[in-house]
Amino acid sequence: MRARDTAVALLGLLLMNSWLKAATIEVPLAEWEKMKADIEALRKKDAAANAIEKSPVDKTLAKYGPNAAVTTKAGRLTLSGFVQIWYYTIQNDHRGLFDDRTVNDITDINSTSDNDSLRIRRTELRFTMDLNEHLTTVVMLDPAREATSFPAFPTNQGIFKRAANSRTGSAVTNVQTGAGGVPRFLQDAYIVYKGIVPHHEFQIGQFKPPSFAESARTSNQLDFVERSFLGQLGDNRDLGGTVRGSWHEERIQYWLGAFDGAGNLLQSAGQAQNRSDDNDAKDYVFRALFRPVWKHSTWGNLELGGAALLGEHGESGSPDPIADPTNGLNRQTTAARRFNAWADYQPGGPAKGLWLRGEWGSITDRNAPSSVVDLLGNDLDAKGTQDYAKATTVQGWYASAGYKVGDSPYAATLPTWFQPFEFALRYEALQNTQVADLVKPDHTDNFKTQVYTGGINYYMSGHNAKIQLNYNHVLNPDGGNNPNRNFHDVRNDSLVVNFQVGF
Repeated sequence: MRARDTAVALLGLLLMNSWLKAATIEVPLAEWEKMKADIEALRKKDAAANAIEKSPVDKTLAKYGPNAAVTTKAGRLTLSGFVQIWYYTIQNDHRGLFDDRTVNDITDINSTSDNDSLRIRRTELRFTMDLNEHLTTVVMLDPAREATSFPAFPTNQGIFKRAANSRTGSAVTNVQTGAGGVPRFLQDAYIVYKGIVPHHEFQIGQFKPPSFAESARTSNQLDFVERSFLGQLGDNRDLGGTVRGSWHEERIQYWLGAFDGAGNLLQSAGQAQNRSDDNDAKDYVFRALFRPVWKHSTWGNLELGGAALLGEHGESGSPDPIADPTNGLNRQTTAARRFNAWADYQPGGPAKGLWLRGEWGSITDRNAPSSVVDLLGNDLDAKGTQDYAKATTVQGWYASAGYKVGDSPYAATLPTWFQPFEFALRYEALQNTQVADLVKPDHTDNFKTQVYTGGINYYMSGHNAKIQLNYNHVLNPDGGNNPNRNFHDVRNDSLVVNFQVGF
């Protein structure tokens, strides 16, 4: 049997060898050598491609993902954004701050600003294109900014209260009809040049002028549902450019900038963004910060800073643009000034998780004609507003403190449901109520509003996903106890809940 098996196996091998010889393809020697050379060239090219050093931009962006490739014509594109949805409830008081039926017969409707409501507060979508390690451009859009009929916070009387809401005025009409349309869809649009001059970068386009500390923080990382009065005054874009210097791991920084400065710093002449300048002058900005303690395991982080804005607003205007208007922009030239200073401390060691912040600001500018209420009706055009105004100065400040349980060194010993919580308190005051002086109508009297805010934050995924709850206790000004400034004590405390998800 074994001999037979061996014979069969040999026969099979002979048949297979004959078949292989029949299937062999003859290749000329010259063509074979060319094929080997082509394969070797491809191997060397692939090895060289793998050996190319990646640029700093490639190295940095390789960290982000996860595993989601974005194809662009040039450079690398990063897409980020977040959505904030509010629910708020406000004490119902249909009378506004200037409502006075007994002395000056002024009607100030507040029913447009005390309705409980849901609101899409922010829908920011940011496109960041890194063309190379020296050049970045950013575009940020926020469709939710187009809405204009929602009340302001932390007080529904507004960041500035200087006019009564009439029954037929725009404040009532906006709520009745859902009006909007202020061109604020485009927020940021700028280009950054970096890595060309050591320790410096250059920025040009539309963005926030470097000033207040709180306004410089991104809106998805706020300690409270809404910025303070001062933070909102700095949360405005303008067209201009800056140079920024940074040393010692960003412990020492400065900014120098020039901006259009359209309108005025008191926000009574419209917004500064998405519009042409209204004079030839520019606003010049200087900002500096110093971090004497930074990333220290025991002492934590301490930041001290300040900023100044010097500019000239107005053009082709007479001293009285109502009685003696000028054929032109009809705005009297005014020296505009803004100063602010801040401190931010986050201790380490056993106090880690605690944070303390405070900021002060002063603003000097001239309000637009007919934008400030004249309680005695001394105006020439019988609108009950200030015909023309001299420059005025308003001041404000805030102090806030909080404790983030998850950052505490004792967090691991606490229940897991308690670790995502943060508790915060803030006091703030701003001279935001403006009325014409009773004796000199071209002067402006400023009265302060005070707000106490208590907050609870619950973090589900850091600042990307969180829920915030704030209660605002508002103390409105009393008008100096003068019978001709009979301010109504508006009941307008509010509770606001913010639902936020970002990416």
